[in-house]
Amino acid sequence: QVQLVESGGGLVQAGGSLTLSCAASGRTFSMFRMGWFRQAPGKERAFVARITWSNGYTYYADSVKGRFTISKDDAKNTLYLQMNNLKYEDTAVYYCAADVTGQGQYNYWGQGTQVYVSS
Repeated sequence: QVQLVESGGGLVQAGGSLTLSCAASGRTFSMFRMGWFRQAPGKERAFVARITWSNGYTYYADSVKGRFTISKDDAKNTLYLQMNNLKYEDTAVYYCAADVTGQGQYNYWGQGTQVYVSS
């Protein structure tokens, strides 16, 4: 079992920045990949970014590339999402997730943290 707890959401003006954190606990040694997803009102959950835990390889959705940065702190078992130049359309509940099988399926999810971007 892996437990994930997100934090750092809030209200920010368009053009501003925000950093989300995701603290992992439990069988964290089994994590192959971690990712961030988001769900806007009335929309399906969408992929934002991911990072391979062993080598730090990252991958981003086109909509956030160049504005968001995913990173990790191995010692703290914590995942981050630095969000710059935020846009109104970035408003969503942001979730972190862990893939412990390496097969591209995220097995564990956090409870989510709300990000509001005012225009």
